[in-house]
Amino acid sequence: MPVERAETQVAVPSARSAAPSNEAAPDAVTGAVRRVPSQQRSRKRVEAILDAAERLVLADGVEALTTRAIATEAAVPVASLYQYFGDKEAVLLALAGRDMEEMDAQVAEDLAALEVLSVAGVVRAAMQAFVTVYRRRPAFVEIYLRGRTNVAVARFGRAHNVRVAEALRSFGIERGLCREDLTLDAATLAVEVGDRVFQLAYEDRPEGDPALVEEGITMMTAYLERYATDAGLEGVPA
Repeated sequence: MPVERAETQVAVPSARSAAPSNEAAPDAVTGAVRRVPSQQRSRKRVEAILDAAERLVLADGVEALTTRAIATEAAVPVASLYQYFGDKEAVLLALAGRDMEEMDAQVAEDLAALEVLSVAGVVRAAMQAFVTVYRRRPAFVEIYLRGRTNVAVARFGRAHNVRVAEALRSFGIERGLCREDLTLDAATLAVEVGDRVFQLAYEDRPEGDPALVEEGITMMTAYLERYATDAGLEGVPA
């Protein structure tokens, strides 16, 4: 890694990043279209709707969420909600997407802070970044980890895992930590396993199970080290 730490960041493309800010944009995961507000007042209204949905998810769970309840909690007419979101799934995905952007930023920040790069170090930093955001965003735990019975949320999670796998694979190969035979399928499997570990760790405990997360880190590290270079095993200065 070069001396400039900014170059160590892993950029995970957002599902919303390709859309102009002042047009209706197709969601990359669901194909649904919603209005993307360009005016500050409209953006604040959308944020109020998402914040209301977040409170309701924490209080009642994903399955109990309805667009009418969200509108009531946000103190906006239902018709105003439908200007921006086609249904409750669109609200959930927007809320999950907002928190996932924070997650991706946290992963990038924590990887950039590493002084030594190794496969084990990258796995631990990425997994601990997820723990950090889950601690800050309990509604994200409800939606992303416990809400997978919702088809749209499950599809969102799978698509994001592929993007994370692509980014981390590229990072590992470019930094000389992994060999080229680490395929995207293998990297995606590792991310999916980590995702499942978090689902289990947070299934019954709002704060998560640290021991189970640690087991997941050990398991993912052992799997990915099969594709590591000598530098990836021993570590190199960042």
